[in-house]
Amino acid sequence: MKDLEARMRAREWFHSLTLLPGAWAVVRVDGRSFSRLTEANFDKPFDQRFSDLMVDTATTLLTELGGRYAYTQSDEISVVLDPAFDLFGREVEKLVSLSAGIATAAFTHAAGQPAVFDGRVWMGATVDDVHGYITWRRTNAAHCALNSLCYWTLRKEGLSARRATRELERTSADDRVALLSSRGIDFNDVPTWQRHGIDLWWETYEKTGHDPIRDTYVTTTRRRIRTERDESMTGTYHDLIDVLLRPTT
Repeated sequence: MKDLEARMRAREWFHSLTLLPGAWAVVRVDGRSFSRLTEANFDKPFDQRFSDLMVDTATTLLTELGGRYAYTQSDEISVVLDPAFDLFGREVEKLVSLSAGIATAAFTHAAGQPAVFDGRVWMGATVDDVHGYITWRRTNAAHCALNSLCYWTLRKEGLSARRATRELERTSADDRVALLSSRGIDFNDVPTWQRHGIDLWWETYEKTGHDPIRDTYVTTTRRRIRTERDESMTGTYHDLIDVLLRPTT
């Protein structure tokens, strides 16, 4: 039996890569085949129920991984892990597989129907690198939101999927903004969470409770996850990220 186990163990194949020492890391999970899932079950191009499910999933990931900050847009979630992160021995393969598994389980449980996520890891040396990553994903969110809003505006006017896609081919962002404007839609008035995504982070707050033994009220400091749907890509936003990623003392 021991010989069999040794031979089988020798055939297990995995990567022993670990996150670089002192590096910031971001785990990003993306929904697999979510276009079909959302088209069959949710309103297009944006759906509050679907957004709430993604926030629930992001909250679970942020909690389970002990991350510093999370961001979600469309069917993706990014969780920022600081250089001190040491779960799973910082093994990349385990971090990716478990993150995808956690997201899959959390979304499926909340939605009441099966869904699957895949995962990947990004690494950066400095907080500025993390800023760049977040800006990249938020810019991608705005690009995708504009495309999606234009596409579904045309679809709701009766165009087929192929015709709507052709209408938008080789059009610039300005062209697409103009397309919406011609139909009375100002892209800048679209809710921030739809254009730029949703931010989640830990915050501290004071909670007052009654101590029955001492018969007195006691105030304690607790932590909770804050969900922000109205952050915009401004200097204030970047200042917020600096505060959230500042080393804890």
